Amino acid sequence: MEQRASIRVLVVDDDRTLREGCASVLQLEGYSVVCSGRGDEALDLFRRSRFDIVMLDLYMTPVPGLDMLKTMLEVQPNTIVIMMTGNPSVASSLEALRIGAWDNLPKPFSGTHLHLMFGRAAYTVLANRRRNDANAELLQQHGNSDKVTLLGMSPAFRSAIDLARKVAATNASVMLVGESGTGKEMFAQFIHQHSRRSNEILVPLNCAALPEHLLESEMFGHRKGAFTGADRDKTGLLEAANGGTLFLDELTEMALPLQAKLLRVVQDGVVRRVGSEQQDAQVDVRFISATNRDPRQAIHAKVLREDLYYRLNVVTITLPPLRERTQDIPILANHFLAHFWKRHHTNRDALPRFSSAALEFLQSRAWRGNVRELQNVVEHLVVLTQPGATIAAEDIPVFQGQEIVADQPASFGVPMHEAYHVAKDQVLATFEKEYVTRLVSRASGNMSRAARLASVDRTTLYRLLERHGFRRDNSETIGL
Repeated sequence: MEQRASIRVLVVDDDRTLREGCASVLQLEGYSVVCSGRGDEALDLFRRSRFDIVMLDLYMTPVPGLDMLKTMLEVQPNTIVIMMTGNPSVASSLEALRIGAWDNLPKPFSGTHLHLMFGRAAYTVLANRRRNDANAELLQQHGNSDKVTLLGMSPAFRSAIDLARKVAATNASVMLVGESGTGKEMFAQFIHQHSRRSNEILVPLNCAALPEHLLESEMFGHRKGAFTGADRDKTGLLEAANGGTLFLDELTEMALPLQAKLLRVVQDGVVRRVGSEQQDAQVDVRFISATNRDPRQAIHAKVLREDLYYRLNVVTITLPPLRERTQDIPILANHFLAHFWKRHHTNRDALPRFSSAALEFLQSRAWRGNVRELQNVVEHLVVLTQPGATIAAEDIPVFQGQEIVADQPASFGVPMHEAYHVAKDQVLATFEKEYVTRLVSRASGNMSRAARLASVDRTTLYRLLERHGFRRDNSETIGL
């Protein structure tokens, strides 16, 4: 009850009986409720106060409901707006959802229906608050300008961060294992910046970027005349990293002879430059390595020396792919949106926002390129999106081969604060509504095509639409 009291609700409807009835029911359930019977009055209230949930009639005067919806989401983008109408249609309902409405509530509705709708809405409000609090805590912990920001709340990712923080305080060698694009270099920077060597240099070296002879010269340095073009002595990256950290990215791409030479540096700190017959330097370097392959399989395939693996793998940190931490996608997407908007736009341009449907769509993707791919998609959106706009699901580019995650669980939450049967009804109702809405949108409003896509007959599809307040039009094609 205490949590519900913190949720502020605005009921906007020109029908006095309906709005006061809704207010009475919601107040009995513990919500803080304000009512308004005019569109201009409601907008004035909304601009002066914060509201978590708004119940808004589609047909309002003197300001139309859809115009009010747009204005409200511009003023308070995170507000949940539930549209009410006594004459719902697929076209008007989908238009409201496209603008950013959270759901539609057809009139007349029962107290039970109102209770179910608000149970889901309140659950979403409280879940968003918890996510924002956790995000703020993450930023407070390591979001300073001189620190690397690792954003995420999923258990696997938090476990990786906690392990990185523990090992950072030591001089132990660390091996980062994860698919390409999961943020291995960011973790290397995080470990270095939280270590006792943070005031010294971090030297990154991509072992896959150079051919063997150039990689050897870059890493160990060379003596003048060691090979054609070596017209002077050159200090290698191992010497440059003395006192600091050397990050060996894509370690398994390093040739085996070079791995043998590196092993001596790891063991003894002795560096011998290319073309030298003597010890050239004694270095104190911390090693962080990374690979997108299973190290054990790499040893079996004879592309990684087992003795070097044991030296570099004092602590292994496994980074989960993005498809296994989908709850982090909204946090990352909003972070990249703000980051790239600042890069590509002026301070006068209002920051856009993702609609709930857009975030759900992002969470449904496979993300074979992981965080790097998500970052690329968000930057693409930033370049093409107008200031202050709401980014819809259909605005997000779908690239060749970027399929929806197989067996991806639904993105709506399970309301654990409710009784079993109530929670079950809420989840089923949400699934049906979301499914038919996306289905009709995917079929561009053509009901025959939608029925074929869903493998059901049209009668069943119409029944589903009517159950959730959509009105069947006379034509076969439904406007979207």
